[in-house]
Amino acid sequence: MPHPAVQIIVWISLAFLAQRLLPIPLALFCVVLLALALKLCAQQLLKLLKRTRWIMFSLLLIYAYSTPGAALVGAWGVYAPTLEGLTDGALQLMRLLAMLSSLAILLSLLNRAQFIGGIYTLAYPLRWIGIERERAAVRLALTLQYAEPAMGETAADWRGAIRHALKMPSVKDGHIGLHRPHWRAIDGLGLIFGAAMLWLGVR
Repeated sequence: MPHPAVQIIVWISLAFLAQRLLPIPLALFCVVLLALALKLCAQQLLKLLKRTRWIMFSLLLIYAYSTPGAALVGAWGVYAPTLEGLTDGALQLMRLLAMLSSLAILLSLLNRAQFIGGIYTLAYPLRWIGIERERAAVRLALTLQYAEPAMGETAADWRGAIRHALKMPSVKDGHIGLHRPHWRAIDGLGLIFGAAMLWLGVR
């Protein structure tokens, strides 16, 4: 497996690329990533889609009713969504689906320690401005440790989740392991691929 930092870079590069693709290549890109995610990590993908379903629905409504254009149903008058708005909203949904699909694949390939180790590696430039990346990695680890159960509880009992979030957190003794694998030749290929995708996305 490539270095966790390389996998994160590839995911970021794919996210940039999705923002620049034209509709037909974007649709193919989205279908390929969605199919891969369903095959490799369907449960993880469905969990992400469930947590973002209202965001996606709201995104489509905002574009449908705020983008000027021809009314989809003329008889509805000012209450009709526009064809251009629905088109733009669908494009944004495809970009979001592509990002969520690739994120599901990334999270299935990396456990929490590997993910934090990858962020720790990518945070190396922070040392140049006096920020300790070790402390940033610990804060991220603690955030992930408490955020994931809280998100699951919120879906079932949002009132109880809010009350729990307002309480002072209890600090337990323990340690946080940092996964720092060595770089290999395959990681160089991954960096080249990620750089190519990033160049295509920002050019």
